[in-house]
Amino acid sequence: MNKKTIKDIELKNKKVLVRCDFNVPMDSEKNITDNTRIVAAIPTIKYLLENNCAIILCSHLGRPKGEVKPEFSLKPVAKELSKLLNQEIIMANDVIGEDAKEKAKNLQQGKIMLLENVRFHKEETDNDAEFSKQLASMAEIYVNDAFGAAHRAHASTAGVAEYLPAVSGFLIEKELKFLGNALNNPERPFVAIMGGAKVSDKIGVIDSLIEKVDTLIIGGGMAYTFFKAQGYEVGNSICENDKLDLAKQAMKKAEEKGVKLMLPIDTKIGKEFKPDTESKTVSWTEIPEGWEGFDIGEKSIKRFEEEIRKAKTVVWNGPLGLFEFDQFAIGTNSIAKVLSEIDATTIIGGGDSAAAVRKAGLEDTMTHISTGGGASLEFLEGKKLPGIECLMQQ
Repeated sequence: MNKKTIKDIELKNKKVLVRCDFNVPMDSEKNITDNTRIVAAIPTIKYLLENNCAIILCSHLGRPKGEVKPEFSLKPVAKELSKLLNQEIIMANDVIGEDAKEKAKNLQQGKIMLLENVRFHKEETDNDAEFSKQLASMAEIYVNDAFGAAHRAHASTAGVAEYLPAVSGFLIEKELKFLGNALNNPERPFVAIMGGAKVSDKIGVIDSLIEKVDTLIIGGGMAYTFFKAQGYEVGNSICENDKLDLAKQAMKKAEEKGVKLMLPIDTKIGKEFKPDTESKTVSWTEIPEGWEGFDIGEKSIKRFEEEIRKAKTVVWNGPLGLFEFDQFAIGTNSIAKVLSEIDATTIIGGGDSAAAVRKAGLEDTMTHISTGGGASLEFLEGKKLPGIECLMQQ
């Protein structure tokens, strides 16, 4: 993964196309409710400004499916960027149309423009060669800084690299450094914590991590598939009956490799899927009919905490319970808290686990919080990411 970054290329006075990940949540009034991804792009943008570049930013937002839909416009992002950088952001009304091309042509050094949502064109997700070429024609250098979209082979993440010298920004450089070091050269003991609802989403990652970690902790909804694979009833808990063999294989592989695979030993169960449902904690082997597992229990929390405190590297992906409901957020919050206290490299793999850490107000205590849920999962699984592969080698 030894890829060139913006520091390895002559940028002075150049026109640069930067792919960012501005796919941010907004409320019904189009106010951005979490600007983390926009803030994450600022170091790269500032470095380009220091080098007197003319900067053309592009991103997707949501899933407009190749149609122009005003509710997916990037205009609120331009407004937020302008506030963060204390500088005007020139907003293009299209992506490769007359307005964008005219504004790009006249863009002065030290100025920034933002193209409209690239996914207003289906050619973006098709990685259409002509669309990529038109996009690339507006600039002299391409910088990918959208780790959250790096696992997609789209025109703005990979296609444009066919037509321009392509390097990474600081965000992708940071992601590769922390995720890459954890996988290839971790300080040990190396503990991975896998949560989330489905085994099917994570089985490739689990399989890959068993080759690398000392301890693998499994929680969240997918733990119930592992319980069922051992012959225990799980009541109404989420369970993938077609994945029982995969769970058995993972347990067998961990045993063969000498990896400690830890599952919850107790679970907090509820009667119904609602915040104030009746709840109680039971042993993992005694989930009654009609009840559903929503969190790890106190004994599991204590056991997991003891293991995590010994760690020198921890990668965590996926919440350990239904953290959106306060009474079932205890397991996830407890693990976030212990991670914030240990002297170790702590890497949070994006998505819901990142949201849980932020909700607990502990983001500043983690070594690295990935900006890409899907991308970080595929990276941990050892897959090649098209948005990284296309960049120039050192």
